[in-house]
Amino acid sequence: MDFVEDIGLVDGPVVWIAWGAGVAGMAYLLWRSGRRHSLSASAVVLSAVLLLSAALVAGIHLLLIYVLSVFPEELPWETLVWSVPAVAALLLWLLRLHGIWGRKPFLASIPQPPRPALHRVRSTAAATGALLGVVALSAVQFNVYFGLNQTVSDLAGTAVARIQPLEAGLMRPAGTPAAVGLAGWRAPAQLPEGELRRAEIPGTSSGFHSREAYLYLPPAYQVSPRPALPVLVLFAGQPGGPADWLAGGALRSRLDRFAAAHAGVAPVVVIVDPNGSAGGNTLCMDSRIAQADTFLARDVPEWINKTLDVDPDPRQWAVGGFSYGATCAMQLVTRHPEVYNAALAFSSEKEPALAKERDKTIQAAFEGDTAAFERQTPLQVLKEGSFEGSAIYFGAGERDPEFIGYMDLLSAAAHKAGFAVETRRIPNAGHSWETASRGLPGGLDFLAKRWGIRP
Repeated sequence: MDFVEDIGLVDGPVVWIAWGAGVAGMAYLLWRSGRRHSLSASAVVLSAVLLLSAALVAGIHLLLIYVLSVFPEELPWETLVWSVPAVAALLLWLLRLHGIWGRKPFLASIPQPPRPALHRVRSTAAATGALLGVVALSAVQFNVYFGLNQTVSDLAGTAVARIQPLEAGLMRPAGTPAAVGLAGWRAPAQLPEGELRRAEIPGTSSGFHSREAYLYLPPAYQVSPRPALPVLVLFAGQPGGPADWLAGGALRSRLDRFAAAHAGVAPVVVIVDPNGSAGGNTLCMDSRIAQADTFLARDVPEWINKTLDVDPDPRQWAVGGFSYGATCAMQLVTRHPEVYNAALAFSSEKEPALAKERDKTIQAAFEGDTAAFERQTPLQVLKEGSFEGSAIYFGAGERDPEFIGYMDLLSAAAHKAGFAVETRRIPNAGHSWETASRGLPGGLDFLAKRWGIRP
């Protein structure tokens, strides 16, 4: 069973099989749809199918963005391109069904004798299998682009399901002082591995109900005495959830590698849910939607300080995220520098959004009060504040021009406001988890210099 769970979904045999199934499926549908037609008629039909597929994908995309407001940003063009073969296969499948079950084949030049029912069922099953092959190829390519599910285990959620709840032995005993500072701590000869745990963070002040948080506790946290380790609070994209950092973000392997290079020392990482559900969007603000800002700036740090042996000094605390999560991190580091002194922002949006059209966000969250919304946006806060001593590490995929533009805009504003700023374009990456996963090591190195973590 472990062998199955470890099968890769972004390279290797699964991708090759998907390509084989997709190409064979499309070839079958094209052949069966065109074999009774003249060459010119077949070309017309197939051209029409491809054009109609592209138009349907574009139309549905615009509907989702500008009418239904399912996504606040346009989807990457790569995902739209890979949607076209699936839609084309669906249309060809419908034409094939018409030819199988209709009174005569679609555009047939001569009448055809009736077919036995069993033959029709077999033909339908073959066409359906071909359709599924093309759809599978598109689905695999979506996953390859976004990089969320690296293995079967990621897709099934089995690895995450095995993560144990945070036990008392890993908590900070009530009433005890904070652990010894990093400067006075020495690593033992033998260090254990880093550990993953899960925990519920109550919305004591905010009344917010979040999904379970996931914690990474580095090797240095497992020994006695523990050092007072820095804290990194992370958020995932939207739609999504905290577990996405463990799958697409490859968080554990990145942090284990960092800890191994720094005598077992790494930040205590808490991956927090700011939305309450996979499709939720609180904008990470206090609004009529939820008191998300209060939860993230008060409830979460109070729970961490009370529950874990960490350094309580805000200069040793950072917040970070990918996409929506990066936008959330930008909001917190600008609105609450007394809580989070630094941020990692991978593919941050310009500002929080529920819809592509700004007015829809403001109406839904603040009943049309533009000033109330803008008071909480990073660009406005940066314009009005001074942030000497704070820092932000920005990253964006070099194949993601829209978010590179946001990165340039935000980094310039942050630098002007006094932040120490570093920006990185991640080679050959788009708006995907590859940007966060490959960008995280550089972000950790950036924070390590501030935290005083030495190799």
